Amino acid sequence: MTASPRTARPGRALRAPVATRSNALPAGAWWLWALGLATAASRTSNPLLLGLLVGVAGYVVAVRRTDAPWARSYGAFIRIGLFVVGVRLLFSVFLGSPIPGTHTVFTLPEVPLPDWAQGVRIGGRVTAEQMLFALYDGAKLATLLICIGAANSLANPARLLKSLPGALYEAGVAVVVAMTFAPNMVADVVRLRTARRLRGRPTGGIKAVLQIGLPVLEGALERSVAVAASMDARGYGRTAQVPPAVRRTTNVLVLGGLLGVCAGTYGLLATQGAVYGLPLLLAGLVAAMTGLRLGGARSVRTRYRPDRWGARAWLVAGSGATVAAAMIWAGSADTAALHPGVVPPTAPVFPLWPAAAVLIGLLPAVVAPAPSAVAVADSEEDQ
Repeated sequence: MTASPRTARPGRALRAPVATRSNALPAGAWWLWALGLATAASRTSNPLLLGLLVGVAGYVVAVRRTDAPWARSYGAFIRIGLFVVGVRLLFSVFLGSPIPGTHTVFTLPEVPLPDWAQGVRIGGRVTAEQMLFALYDGAKLATLLICIGAANSLANPARLLKSLPGALYEAGVAVVVAMTFAPNMVADVVRLRTARRLRGRPTGGIKAVLQIGLPVLEGALERSVAVAASMDARGYGRTAQVPPAVRRTTNVLVLGGLLGVCAGTYGLLATQGAVYGLPLLLAGLVAAMTGLRLGGARSVRTRYRPDRWGARAWLVAGSGATVAAAMIWAGSADTAALHPGVVPPTAPVFPLWPAAAVLIGLLPAVVAPAPSAVAVADSEEDQ
């Protein structure tokens, strides 16, 4: 009696492979995806679309992040976003808003100011229109922060540093150290609070914060010293000799390219600069990339196992770019749907095809290599 061969499920072939050191996505792909979502968030003030963007970013983080310390910072970015919304509302209540309104919510005592402070007020009438405008504005900024937090939770900072051009290596090290400092501090705080809870000690209050803060700062100092020692042992900061003409040409190209990028970006955002904005942006990018290429000759470092951009990496980065492009086009085609009116207050509508474009951002949850824990759970479900 022969056993019948086991038939594979249709979805098994479409499942992403297990993430390993060799097939892990480049950090740049995650950052391009997150920047695409952030660009889409900057083009709308519709709270429904902003909430959908946050949901897309949160789902991808939930199914594709690892257990590394830097991957646990997404919750902190969500709390920072909520704090930003609250601060924006408080500023609108106490400092007023230029948005006119007729629906008075409440009135605060107004502080009299001198004549030279005309146009500024503290307290006074608070309208529903200004509160709604502040809520939309704060939600947009919070969504931008949450999208950046998603990239910070998914992209390995060390792999991001390895993919930077040689001319930006020193600056990239400073940025990577700054990016990993906060997640490691969050991990230390969680570890110390858990230890205090197991010992029956309080984890809240000023006394507990002071007792937790000292070990956290001590651990941060020890890590800084360890990083400095390892960088010195690996020859960090050593540069090669280049001719003065090449150095001056590099500086001119990088500075001119950055100025061109700034001017081109301003031209694209301004209504009257669309004609010269794109050529300036492209010329600035070419000049800056050429300068960075020449500046990389000063770096004597080598790359071990350089990141390779495969089809999955391009799909992840392309999904974010597609969401950004679709939202930019929707902003010119249907402005009212992406920017609900606040004078008079109107209920935001849910535009279908911009929402469908935002859902393209879920593609990394399917094509990106899955962490080992997720892959093991999927295999157990098949059995």
